[in-house]
Amino acid sequence: MLHYLDFSIVTQWFDSLLRDTLGLGDFWAILIECVIVGLFILVAYALIAIVLIFMERKVCAYFQCRLGPMRVGPWGTLQVFADVLKMLIKEIFFVDRADKLLYAVAPFLVIIGSVGAFSFLPWNAGALVLDFNVGVFLLTAISSIGIVGIFLAGWASNNKYSVISAMRGAVQMISYEISLCLCLITAVILTQTMQVSGIVEAQHGPWNWLIFKGHIPAIIAFLTFLVAGNAEANRGPFDMAEAESELTAGHHTEYSGMGFGFFYLAEYLNLFIISGIAVTVFLGGWEPICIGVAGFDEVMDYIPGIVWFMGKTFLIVWILMWIRWTFPRLRIDQILKLEWKYIMPLSLINLVLMTLVVAFGLHW
Repeated sequence: MLHYLDFSIVTQWFDSLLRDTLGLGDFWAILIECVIVGLFILVAYALIAIVLIFMERKVCAYFQCRLGPMRVGPWGTLQVFADVLKMLIKEIFFVDRADKLLYAVAPFLVIIGSVGAFSFLPWNAGALVLDFNVGVFLLTAISSIGIVGIFLAGWASNNKYSVISAMRGAVQMISYEISLCLCLITAVILTQTMQVSGIVEAQHGPWNWLIFKGHIPAIIAFLTFLVAGNAEANRGPFDMAEAESELTAGHHTEYSGMGFGFFYLAEYLNLFIISGIAVTVFLGGWEPICIGVAGFDEVMDYIPGIVWFMGKTFLIVWILMWIRWTFPRLRIDQILKLEWKYIMPLSLINLVLMTLVVAFGLHW
C-alpha cells in the first residue's frame, strides 16, 4: 500500500492539531477523538444499512424477474428513506403481561453486539477503530451479545411464536458460531497473529491472500465460513427463526417502531459484518490483488484500500444474497444436522490440516 494512502497520516495530523496546535490535554483530546470516531461508526452503520436494504430488494427482484420498489424516487432510490420515516413515527407499544425490562433491553443488546463487531472492520491502512492484539477473540465475544438479545426478545414478548423463534435462533447461532470460530482459528494459525491489522498485513504481496497462501485448507475454511456466517446472520436458507409462514415475524413479532428497527438494522449489518470479516481474513482486507507483474501491481496499488475493502465486501454480500434467493428454507433439524454432522467435523479436520501445513511449511 502506498504511503500516502495510509489513513494514519490523517489521524496523526488531527491528534497533533488537538494536542499541539490547540493545546488540549490528553483527556479532552481523547474525548474529542472518541466522539468523532463514534459518530463515524454510527453514520457509516446507518448509511450501509440503507444501501443494503435497497440492494436486497433489487437483487431479490432481479432473481424473481421483477423490478422491485420503483414508486418513491428515481428507480425507487428513496423507498428506504420513506420506510425509515414511517418507522420513526410509528407508535411504540408494550405487550400485556410481558417482562417489560427484558422486552425493552433486548433490542439494545442486539444492536450493541452488531455495532461492536462492526467496529472491528479494517476499512483502510491506519483506519481501524478497534485493533487489539487479541482482536479475533474480542470480535467473536462481542458478536455473541446479539444471541442474548434475540433470546430475551422472544422470551420477554409473552408470545408462543416468539419463544419458539428465540429458541430456534439461539440454538442455531450458538451452534454455527463454533464453526465460525474454528475457521478464524485456522486463519490465525496461518498468519500467527490474532490482531486484525496483522492478519491483513500478513496478506501483503503477490498472490498472498489467505485463500492463495493457505491453498486447500484456507479455501475450505473460507467456504465453510461463508456457510456458517450465513447461518449466524439468520439469513436464508437458514432463516428458520423468522419463518414467516410459521412464526409471523419471529422473535421481533411484538416489536414496533425503532424497537423493530434495531432488529432490522442488525440483521442487514450482520450480513455486511460477516462479509467484511471474510474479506479481512481470507481475501486480503484492504490489500489490492497483486500477481507479481510490476505494471499491473503498481496500478492496483494506486487504488485506495477502502475501495478494495468495500468492493470485495459487497461482492461477498451479493453472493450471500444470491444464495438466499436461490435455495429454499431448511428445516430446523436439517440446519442443526448440517452443522453438527458435517460442517463442524469438517472444520475440525481442516484445522488439523492447516496446523500440519504450517508446521511442515507447505504454504506459499
